[in-house]
Amino acid sequence: MFSQAWLGDNAKFELNGAAEVSEGVTEARSNTAANAVTYAYRATLLGAPRHFTLSDDGIDWTSGLMSGHIPYRNIRRLRMSFRPVSMQSHRFITELWGEGAPRLKIVSTSWKSMVEQERLDRSYSDFVRELHRRISKAVSSTRFERGTSPWIYWPGLAIFVTVALGLAGGAVQASQCRRLRWRCVCGCFPCALSLAD
Repeated sequence: MFSQAWLGDNAKFELNGAAEVSEGVTEARSNTAANAVTYAYRATLLGAPRHFTLSDDGIDWTSGLMSGHIPYRNIRRLRMSFRPVSMQSHRFITELWGEGAPRLKIVSTSWKSMVEQERLDRSYSDFVRELHRRISKAVSSTRFERGTSPWIYWPGLAIFVTVALGLAGGAVQASQCRRLRWRCVCGCFPCALSLAD
């Protein structure tokens, strides 16, 4: 189903679709295969790569032993977000929810080695652009979203503000306590000297 060209690279994008390689010549298997668009990435270093293929009627996906097909008309929600991580500060995620299928995550980076993640910007953006085009052509009621889910963003912001205010209040209290201690030390020192006489 996927080209042999993928073996040398962690991710491969092909506009000419599934192909058959024989003696160095690449040939399309059928007319529908020529319309297929594929994208693959490695989500974890030791895990199986995740393959996605956009066919004429839906998206086919494979992740290790699991695989499936979601018709474009059954895609209910699609969210795109920018989510940097410690190893990759330039990382985008497209999440896709379909009827009767698990949530699919399509990530713009792929693990290359234990200490390196590879950016797949060009192939990722081409794949996602084509995915949007095909969803819009299908008769579907897909809801498009952007950014982080509000159920994650707003509680995270509230926790951040609470911690920041707590740290500021603690710093003010510590500075007042130091002044009080210094006053006590300054006030007690002359008294101690007068008692020593």
